[in-house]
Amino acid sequence: MWLIVGLGNPGLAYKGTRHNIGFLVVDGLASREGMHFKKKKLKAIYATGALGQEEVTLIKPQTFMNCSGLAVASWLGTLGLPPSRLILIHDDLDLIPFRIRVRKGGGHGGHRGVFSVIRELGSRDFIRIRIGIGRPTEGHASADYVLEPFSPKERQHLGQAVEKGADAVSLVLDQGLEPAMNRFNTRTGEED
Repeated sequence: MWLIVGLGNPGLAYKGTRHNIGFLVVDGLASREGMHFKKKKLKAIYATGALGQEEVTLIKPQTFMNCSGLAVASWLGTLGLPPSRLILIHDDLDLIPFRIRVRKGGGHGGHRGVFSVIRELGSRDFIRIRIGIGRPTEGHASADYVLEPFSPKERQHLGQAVEKGADAVSLVLDQGLEPAMNRFNTRTGEED
């Protein structure tokens, strides 16, 4: 059993924003496998099913980004899972748009949702799928940039990025962390 979490902000005002790419990837995973999100429980909407041979619970926290850890900790506790059975999917300002990186552990890099998860779990021992959104132009605040919708040019590539993010999760579950890192953390592997 795995808990797969897409980070984002709830509500129509945030739909389609850069900060919500984690929600989009989890939606893509659910769609691939015919899973449907249920009403809110433990501060998140959720779907259950299987990805490959692995039983999974997908969640989209409804606590807003800065308090995402509350939902993640509640779900891990209820499912009786350690942090090592968590895959967290989130946006990353330090990666060029739509580049994907897979890693285990590490810091929060200024991402308040990741910070909240680390704080609430008291652990960094979880897998992260980071999806680049790039940095704003000079003079444009990061806090505003992440809450803006993707540009028309970005939207042309968004669907493919969401698919690759879902592929990264599936590869972790099917083959393990190392093969996923080898594929997505090298430039040639990512461009397959």
